[in-house]
Amino acid sequence: MTLSLAEADEILSTRFAPWVRELGLSVTESGEDRAVLRLPWSTRLAREGGSMSGQALMAAADTATVIAVSAARGGFVPMTTVQLSTSFQRAVTDADVRVEAVLTKLGRRMAFADITMTAGVSRDLVAQAAAVYALLG
Repeated sequence: MTLSLAEADEILSTRFAPWVRELGLSVTESGEDRAVLRLPWSTRLAREGGSMSGQALMAAADTATVIAVSAARGGFVPMTTVQLSTSFQRAVTDADVRVEAVLTKLGRRMAFADITMTAGVSRDLVAQAAAVYALLG
């Protein structure tokens, strides 16, 4: 099972809080065990000093995981984050971020994912995250 990009974008536009939609995320790839999203650079997401805030990166990682689970399930199912652990590697300034969530295990009630965030054309590693989700439906 998988989702088309249009189906994934529809989940982004209807299943998330308005402030998440305001991040400007877009789905660039969707596969049976993964999703890749683009988080566009914006000064609105910058913290003091001009680098992208960790909160924006973590929200993008969380959102990418929802899309990856939805792709694996062939559509959106209710779910909730149980754990999201993020390690930040370097600051992001003036660059979009590629957010790739890869499912490492998908069960009937739980899903596990590794998320890699890279910046710009060079794809320098920005952050890595691990997520655990409870599937509610």
